[in-house]
Amino acid sequence: MKQSLKKEKLSGAEGFDSYYGSLFESRWPLLKDALFAEPCYLELSLGGTKPYFLDPASVCSALCLDTSRIGDRDEDFCIADLCAAPGGKTLVLASCMEKDSVLYSNERSPARKKRLDLVVEETLGNELASRVHTSCSDASLWGRREKKSPAAALSQATFPEQFDAIFLDAPCSSERHVLSDKKYLDIWSPARIKGLSVEQWALLSSAWRILREGGSLVYATCALNPQENDGVVARLKKKFSDAQFLSHEEVVNIFRGNLEKLLPHVKMPECGFSLEEVFSRAERTEFGFHILPDTAFGCGPLYFSCIKKCNF
Repeated sequence: MKQSLKKEKLSGAEGFDSYYGSLFESRWPLLKDALFAEPCYLELSLGGTKPYFLDPASVCSALCLDTSRIGDRDEDFCIADLCAAPGGKTLVLASCMEKDSVLYSNERSPARKKRLDLVVEETLGNELASRVHTSCSDASLWGRREKKSPAAALSQATFPEQFDAIFLDAPCSSERHVLSDKKYLDIWSPARIKGLSVEQWALLSSAWRILREGGSLVYATCALNPQENDGVVARLKKKFSDAQFLSHEEVVNIFRGNLEKLLPHVKMPECGFSLEEVFSRAERTEFGFHILPDTAFGCGPLYFSCIKKCNF
């Protein structure tokens, strides 16, 4: 009887409120109000026929991926966006990559992959678009197969240690969207968080296996709960001894270098803040950063962790 009562309390709108209220305590009412508020979106214009609008917090996370070249290889510098639809972060990464770089943007859902293709086609100029290749497959399987080149693997999977930089914006609880949709709020339960964290770990561990030594990875979600954020990244730290978390100073330097490349293509919303100000509001967690809308001008939520694969 007690177990059934407990389950009932932690489900639906009442359970959602209780769960996140216990996580954020006295902060929860203000944060919840901020989640209901209409977010501000910036405008990206990258030489295509249409601009693209996205949350500044999402832009900040993508700007923290180090896309500078590793070593003196003759091959292209390969970047991956593993869960790329609808495409906003792919656009940010494309705008920051160097001339000898290629971006492989993947989405496992065929319907969402069509949306990704359309965004790339409409938003990027011809030169950038020619260096962005899209695919439709399950990125959690990419680290499990025999080694091939990324270009040869687009219709199947991609293989171990092929990428110099990886951005992984993993599917998550997306509590802001749950709150705004009664259908999803009514069926919410903590079991969803547990299931998603398993899926996120499969994606992150696969991403780590396809990252070259010396390469950089950013793991991101729009989740509020730590189980899907630091909790997933903690497993990487425990399993892989070559995972090195970047210092705050290193992340700031990467962000500023990429921001300089992106700024000519950005029009900020009329809300009176800059991308640098949004980034400065990111709160430190054990393994990363969390941009939360109650303190970051309504932007987010967006968690990200910046990790380098050491070559000992």
